[in-house]
Amino acid sequence: MIRVKRVYDAPEARDGTRVLVDRLWPRGLTKEKARVDLWLKEIAPSDALRKWFGHDPEKWRAFRSRYFRELEAQHDAVSTLRKEARAGTVTLLYGARDTERNNAVALGEFLAGRRSRQ
Repeated sequence: MIRVKRVYDAPEARDGTRVLVDRLWPRGLTKEKARVDLWLKEIAPSDALRKWFGHDPEKWRAFRSRYFRELEAQHDAVSTLRKEARAGTVTLLYGARDTERNNAVALGEFLAGRRSRQ
């Protein structure tokens, strides 16, 4: 099972393996408070894509499409997440304020094979 959650939200036992999927560490959050089990920087969108997107809702569909192309080249990181998800619950952690349009949501869709969802 794959869940998606803001890294600033309190950790819960049902989170399972907590995986930070952002390239940058979240501001103002200590490693102890975040309780991240795995930080997969390499699975985050490239700096160029992240900056281009800028969390602009109008760019969401194009962002997802571009990010999915990047993910297709990240075989090892994607394989790691799929392996973790087969073993138990995985919670993809992100720092963005937008809870509906962020890289963790897109990554969850990619992992679940829902590439056409808008």
